[in-house]
Amino acid sequence: MTYPAAAALAAAAAVLAAVTAATARRPAEAVPDRAEYFRRWSPLHGGYDPTGTAFTGRWLALAHAAARPLAGHGVAPDALTGWGLLLSVAVPVAAAGGGRWPLAAVAVVVLAGLLDNLDGAVAVLTGRATRFGSVLDSLADRVSDAAYVAALAVLGAPGWLCVAGGGLAGLQEYGRARAGACGMTELAVLTVWERPTRIVLTAFLLLGCGLLPGSADRIATGGAAAWVAFGLVGLGQLLVAVRRRLG
Repeated sequence: MTYPAAAALAAAAAVLAAVTAATARRPAEAVPDRAEYFRRWSPLHGGYDPTGTAFTGRWLALAHAAARPLAGHGVAPDALTGWGLLLSVAVPVAAAGGGRWPLAAVAVVVLAGLLDNLDGAVAVLTGRATRFGSVLDSLADRVSDAAYVAALAVLGAPGWLCVAGGGLAGLQEYGRARAGACGMTELAVLTVWERPTRIVLTAFLLLGCGLLPGSADRIATGGAAAWVAFGLVGLGQLLVAVRRRLG
């Protein structure tokens, strides 16, 4: 990691820490329990029942447990989005160090992925969910996706392959957003290439690059190709579902 990049990230973190402190507002009421969190979460996600599947229920229960202390201290959801964005941007910066530095990038990806879920959970628990926050979170996710493929690029993956992979992920999310604007109010189909999958795959790719630095370029190239392949399948799944629901 170069000194100028590290200094820029440190400065951004200092500003974000000040913003986090300034926007903190302790809730007037007790933080809701898990059952109430599920009840509030459902209408914000097309009426989807979070207890319908064991995986979803357990994942949201974990998000509730992690978000509850933050909600109790009044941390603003948008501030958490900012921290997640900052950590995502730090991923390619850490990976650019080469050698064993991608191992540090793995930890950053995991933390960024955790924050990617906590901002929404805190918003639901504190009643601070806003339309602006939803837009901000979506924009942060797109920047995060771009940062992840940028990390593969700095590790040796061809630039055009990384652009294609990132572009397909963006097209899938743009298609989902447009479908919602055109009247598809129910929960959209979950494809093979959702945000959690991108985060997990990127973390494993960086882990491989850090453990086998001599093969980092080949691992990164294979990973970028996987971004393209999964992106094509995920976009196809989404378009088929939208076609059936919207006609």
